[in-house]
Amino acid sequence: MAALQTGSGSRPAAGARFFCTAGRGLEPFLMREVRTRLAATQVEYISGKVFFTTCSDLNMLKKLKSAERLFLLIKKQFPLNVSSVSKGKIFNEMQRLVNDDPESWLSAISIWKNLLELDAKKDKLSQRDANPLKRKVGENDITNPKKLKTEQMQELQESRECQLEKQMEEETVEHGGFLTSGEKPPEASQNDVVKAAGTPDRKDLTFRVSCRCSGTLAKTFTAQEVGRVIGIALMKQYGWKADLRNPNLEIFIHLNDIYSVVGIPVFRVPLASRAYIKTAGLRSTIAWAMASLAEIKAGAFVLDPMCGLGTILLEAAKEWPDVYYVGADVSDSQLLGACDNLKAAGLQDRIELLKVSVIELPLPSESVDIIISDIPFGKKFKLGKDIKNILQEMERVLHVGGTIVLLLSEDHHKRLQDCEQSGIPLNSKGSHTDEPGIEKCLNPGEKTDLSDTVSSSSEAISQGGLDKMPPFGSLVPMECYQVSLGRTDAFIYKYRKSHSLGL
Repeated sequence: MAALQTGSGSRPAAGARFFCTAGRGLEPFLMREVRTRLAATQVEYISGKVFFTTCSDLNMLKKLKSAERLFLLIKKQFPLNVSSVSKGKIFNEMQRLVNDDPESWLSAISIWKNLLELDAKKDKLSQRDANPLKRKVGENDITNPKKLKTEQMQELQESRECQLEKQMEEETVEHGGFLTSGEKPPEASQNDVVKAAGTPDRKDLTFRVSCRCSGTLAKTFTAQEVGRVIGIALMKQYGWKADLRNPNLEIFIHLNDIYSVVGIPVFRVPLASRAYIKTAGLRSTIAWAMASLAEIKAGAFVLDPMCGLGTILLEAAKEWPDVYYVGADVSDSQLLGACDNLKAAGLQDRIELLKVSVIELPLPSESVDIIISDIPFGKKFKLGKDIKNILQEMERVLHVGGTIVLLLSEDHHKRLQDCEQSGIPLNSKGSHTDEPGIEKCLNPGEKTDLSDTVSSSSEAISQGGLDKMPPFGSLVPMECYQVSLGRTDAFIYKYRKSHSLGL
């Protein structure tokens, strides 16, 4: 399904189609977020990606917290057939992604250009408002820098043209170098992008193809080969020029055994890269997801008794203000890092840090509304058999009806099971597949058998004994999500305190 044409005003027209990449297991959080924050419709998912339609502008799109990257959708269709013996036929199938529906490409480029133009105009207006009075300068003060800038731009343009010609001859023909996998070359400024995209035939656009292949196709072709084929098709079809180092436009393509997806990155910097976090600890998307699960309300007392670098508290405080946040840790180095992060984010006055042990919290019983914490299980910071004592202390300080959200390893879960002889099955709220209106399919409006094969790791844990959590005192398990931390998996558990410990 192609994105539709833009309308006038500050928003894309109804029907502009986007997708976000998400860490495995975070799809349900992202689906809820795009609905709530962007009033998104036609929300669908496949493993690692969430598709949606929205009229929101760039300012709102930038606020997505559970997504890794945001893309404007060009195409989403069935996987390429790689059963053919001939590589040439498979290459032709790849080129059809570009050639079969040029309207989808041109429409997406128009929407992309429109979004950037509107954002650039807003930036100019905000800069003008911020500097209403400018001193008058002499003619020489203006002419000389302009002349210098013009000469620099001419030299840059000549250098770029030479570079492109050499690149076309050496990389495109001989090596198929339309892809720089894993590299992060310098990017063109947004003004350059808007200017290039605004040309009538858009032939001044330069581009780079970023390709990801997995499954059967990855065993037959390299990402470089696919990028070369797609790149040549784009040049022939639209007259664009390849530029690996400084492109106006990046084309993202993901091919596997289940789907083929093509899109344009809306932002150069991933949404998951938080500018307000100085030193990264827990993945920011995971931290935000945990905080969103806690149902934080204004006036609440929120505690992270093992705060580390304070990532969870930072994400929560940015999203839910007017809350009393406290972070505790026994490590001086972690607390110093957390303090630096709070200062960098401008939140040092909203989050209090304490050096205390999680099993000896200096807080009255039933004084905390919400506890959110990442239970350490890495190589540097790791808990062993103390998990039972930790939960007991958390249970003590939490008031009746309060919520605990924890990130646990599988080992932690097993230790908890060993502490109890029986288990309670997860509440039905822990299932993500019953969320109303969320479809798991490849193409909107199409009924296919793919829903059986496109599995998502965001489903509630229901195997290997992970569908149970021990009845630990008054803490009742509410929801459970398996999420990816990269090389390992973890489990987000949500509890609610059902009664006072004295009962």
